[in-house]
Amino acid sequence: MYSDGVAVIGAGAFGTALAIAQAAKQQNVILWGRDPDTMGTINALRENNARLPGLRLPGNITVTANMASLHGQMTVLLSVPTQSLRGFLQEHAQWLASHMLVVCCKGVERGTGLLPEEIVKSVLPQAVTAVLTGPSFADDIGRGKPTALTLATDVPSGGELQETLSTPTLRLYLSDDPRGAQLGGALKNVVALAAGMVIGADLGESARAALMTRGFAEIVRLAQVQGAHPETLWGLSGFGDLILTCSSEKSRNFSYGVQFAQGHHMIDGVTVEGVMTAHAICEQNLDIDLPVIYMVSRLLKGEVSVPQAMETLLQRPLKSERLL
Repeated sequence: MYSDGVAVIGAGAFGTALAIAQAAKQQNVILWGRDPDTMGTINALRENNARLPGLRLPGNITVTANMASLHGQMTVLLSVPTQSLRGFLQEHAQWLASHMLVVCCKGVERGTGLLPEEIVKSVLPQAVTAVLTGPSFADDIGRGKPTALTLATDVPSGGELQETLSTPTLRLYLSDDPRGAQLGGALKNVVALAAGMVIGADLGESARAALMTRGFAEIVRLAQVQGAHPETLWGLSGFGDLILTCSSEKSRNFSYGVQFAQGHHMIDGVTVEGVMTAHAICEQNLDIDLPVIYMVSRLLKGEVSVPQAMETLLQRPLKSERLL
């Protein structure tokens, strides 16, 4: 089942990297992008200069802007920004219904509070789905550097999918908790924004460590209330992703936080999912203690400055250290 090849939808940096990685194992890989001119350029150069420069696309990657290139029953990796996912699925539903859909984006949809896999199910109720998430940068995956990710699904064929998508340098660990894996991947971006703001405001490494630790406690707390398994958050999709995203300037969310604290609030053409996720969580009015996540939303709205936010957090009532 779903043995007709692998397709990657979305020709950004991560989608391109996934296609390159899969090309090392699959006989043929499809890389789809929306804009025909852009995809024509990528095909002619055999390189995605705009999003992932310096990495050549192997010859067994078919570059296309035509959804009709999908055929049979394929494994389709959806590398589409979370806030654009619903519209994409609605537009292309006829081409996607027969395939295994593996969600590769992170975040929470504004207005609905849905996670990416839930968005897929709301548009395509009969779809067979999985989630691919965890600590990774596109450049590392594309260059074949050792990377480990979580493949989360509740379908019986999860082991077969794990075998299909694992490569010599991309090791996938199977999980039966898609919800927990997605919450870890979404919420760590919000904490990464906070970590970047702390560094950008020159508040020190100690403050970053404190925010990461207490932010992780909020991630576990929220995920458990929403039905996730706590142990999922201690794995690659939670703790592992948090460490990477909060400690490297290659992280879009961390870098955005740094620039935000220094008065530069936009990164042109770059998806920063943590911004939308912070607002989406706050819009749900959850009865859960999430001081770091809520403060990030206030910061992004310009309601407080970074030093004021840190002062407010430090003035919270003293308490015993508990994860939950």
